[in-house]
Amino acid sequence: MQPVLLTVEQLLGPLNDFEKKNCPNAVYCAGNLSLAKQPCVSVVGSRKCSPEGLKRAASLVRELVKHNVVIVSGLAEGIDTVAHETAIREGGKTIAVLGTALNDSFPTKNKSLQEVIMKDHLAISQFPAGTAVTKKHFPMRNRTMALVSDATVIVEAKDESGTIHQAWEALRLGRPLFLLESILEDQSLEWPLKVMNYGAELLSRETL
Repeated sequence: MQPVLLTVEQLLGPLNDFEKKNCPNAVYCAGNLSLAKQPCVSVVGSRKCSPEGLKRAASLVRELVKHNVVIVSGLAEGIDTVAHETAIREGGKTIAVLGTALNDSFPTKNKSLQEVIMKDHLAISQFPAGTAVTKKHFPMRNRTMALVSDATVIVEAKDESGTIHQAWEALRLGRPLFLLESILEDQSLEWPLKVMNYGAELLSRETL
């Protein structure tokens, strides 16, 4: 499918003032546009994650797919990749919100996965073709991913992780934000208690 350029309201429906504040002017989309209007949950986390984190991400995605939830993630290494791949393997649907233009890929080893998503699922980018890949685009991508998603679940993230940008944006938008129980058990982290104080919720092992 050829990419199409849409306003975010064309893609998602009407936005309120909070949603419009950090909203991109337009997004480039490739794939099944109807997925953006279905129940969507972001499953996100660190690029350099633990083996246990990868297992938890896969388990969570399997449960969400059973309930016909579209899995949203950012096509990064680690948690994001497992989220997309598990959704596809389990027969579910997934949306990739990119920090690059649709004609680029990062990391490059996920190019084939991105092509599958663009063909059979949905890929979204706020960056026009030819845009250079820069570090600042990935926090912007996280804000857009929070907007696309009805809720966000963080599987694993260090204090310096870009995933934290999405945590705060989800809370600003009034979207549910969930942290896996294992995150709260890591006493070296400062960010989890901060977001819990602003309304983030714990997702216990029993839930999975």
